[in-house]
Amino acid sequence: MTLNEYFSTSQGIGILSTADNLGNVTSAIYARPRVLADGTLVCLMRERLSYQNICTNPHATYMFIESAAGYQGVRLYLHKIDEMNDPQMAQQMTRKSLTARQDQEKGPKHLVRFRVEKSLALIGAQERRFTDS
Repeated sequence: MTLNEYFSTSQGIGILSTADNLGNVTSAIYARPRVLADGTLVCLMRERLSYQNICTNPHATYMFIESAAGYQGVRLYLHKIDEMNDPQMAQQMTRKSLTARQDQEKGPKHLVRFRVEKSLALIGAQERRFTDS
């Protein structure tokens, strides 16, 4: 199973954890990332604490907890590569429940691209393997 297939077929909740350059950590609920053809992930980020942190410290983790019996999911260890400028993708990734005005009031959006450095099962140290593309 590819990472894209996993996120396309799994229901659950995602949590992005970041830290600033002093090591102060924060966690926030985040939508599933977009998986690009090259296996990198894109997260839509507003100018909030998580985004500020990723601008000073490129390391993050994304934990996805599946809505299933037991504790199923994945922990992805990420490294920021860059930011993308793709207004169409940003619009596609924006919550559909927002009006254009509400979206604008929430402030600027950034498409932050990450490389997955390691993936582990939700619990334990077992590596969670995903195939390419």
